[in-house]
Amino acid sequence: MELLKRLMKFIMISFIFIISSLTLSVKMSEAYPIYAQQAYANPRAANGRIACANCHLAEKPVQIESPKAVLPNKVFEAAVKIPYAKDAKQILGNGQLSGLNVGAVVILPEGFKLAPKNLISKEIQEKSKGVYISPYSSTQDNILVVGPIAGDTHQEIIFPVLSPDPATNKKINFLKYPIYVGANRGRGQIYPTGEKSNNNMVNSSSEGQIAEIQTLDKGETSITIIGSTGKETKQTIPKGLSLVVSKKDTIKVDQPLTKDPNVGGFGQTDVEIVLQDPSRVIGFIIFAFSVLFTQIFFVIKKKQFEKVQAAELKF
Repeated sequence: MELLKRLMKFIMISFIFIISSLTLSVKMSEAYPIYAQQAYANPRAANGRIACANCHLAEKPVQIESPKAVLPNKVFEAAVKIPYAKDAKQILGNGQLSGLNVGAVVILPEGFKLAPKNLISKEIQEKSKGVYISPYSSTQDNILVVGPIAGDTHQEIIFPVLSPDPATNKKINFLKYPIYVGANRGRGQIYPTGEKSNNNMVNSSSEGQIAEIQTLDKGETSITIIGSTGKETKQTIPKGLSLVVSKKDTIKVDQPLTKDPNVGGFGQTDVEIVLQDPSRVIGFIIFAFSVLFTQIFFVIKKKQFEKVQAAELKF
């Protein structure tokens, strides 16, 4: 009886361990920003290239909209736009088709950071509802990452940002600063390990004539190629990819056997923002009004002079 209890306990522990491992692996496979966070201390290299481009090889557009200037210790919106055709479908790791996910990284100037919830207006909270934005690391709160999230409803992601206050942070100055942004849609073509994902076009590994095309039990496709010397080569095509060759076709090495399944890609851009000194704004307003009043004064004096001249001409 005691042996049976121990056996049941061992089975339960093993079952929980397996389920936990599977759950963790699924989360890790989906959370692609984590790859960059684990592999790169800074996602932006010295040449300006953002790390996401190492796995998402196709180039796609991305836009960012932010104020031209902000005052210290103020919350503002940085809107990242990730356009793509909403009817586009990506191939998953299991060969099934699905909608595209999106993700983004925003590299803010030092001192700028994600705005605390208690400072974010209800309007901005409504715009960023359902979007979880986090700092890139515990030591770099000026770099923000988000994703993967459904692209159908998040082709524009709002980042609520808090500007720094030079009065409390002596490292910050009232200057013009760059904001760098990178955003991807869809799965990558290369895993962080260097292996290719199934989101790639498959090329022929040998030349010859296609003798047989066979669908395997798991949905994969086996292509048998017979070379000029009679050597037989078998090549397996992952599930979900569409063939562009047929039986009896003559093919060459590196000739495409499938269509390119990738519908996503990565893009990066930058924008400049000025951390404005309030005293400069007040000074400019005073200067502008002084110029205005001076011009008005000159116009009045001119009118008075013209009246004097007109009176003198009458006499």
